[in-house]
Amino acid sequence: MSRRILLYLLIAVQAGCTLVFVWDLLWSLLGFRDRPVSWQFRELLEIGAALGLTLGLILGAVVLVRAHRRSVRAEAQLRVASGAFMELLDERFDDWGLTAAERDVALFAIKGLSLQEIATLRNTSDGTVKAQTNAIYRKAGVSGRPQLLSLFIEDLMDERLFPSKRGQV
Repeated sequence: MSRRILLYLLIAVQAGCTLVFVWDLLWSLLGFRDRPVSWQFRELLEIGAALGLTLGLILGAVVLVRAHRRSVRAEAQLRVASGAFMELLDERFDDWGLTAAERDVALFAIKGLSLQEIATLRNTSDGTVKAQTNAIYRKAGVSGRPQLLSLFIEDLMDERLFPSKRGQV
């Protein structure tokens, strides 16, 4: 049974059990009972509803724990990918022979900052940043920021950063 169907079934069972309790309370409170229900039937109904709500609580906890575990795994994979990406940046920057200033500018450019924002952050003029970005593009063998980004996107899609794990979802 798929997880989604199981979750919908769980919600339906809990809703049904909740309706039993609410229905019973409202009918008793508003005095709509024209003939009393046997106490055995009423107890069975309440026990069934309580069991349904308890089951819902347990299964809800299981779903929550699994979701938390998936979240922790995803965060760990993100940290690995982030570290791998930073290693990739350093490797490429070394290959291209970028200076320390060019490395900073390249990193800011990859992050998507404008020339003016980079100049403000580095306390330099727009012209200096523009000259540095042109030097970066020349050393990287690209004509602009989109091509520079595409170099890293291709590397991120490389098998060595995200090896496929057959049989895992």
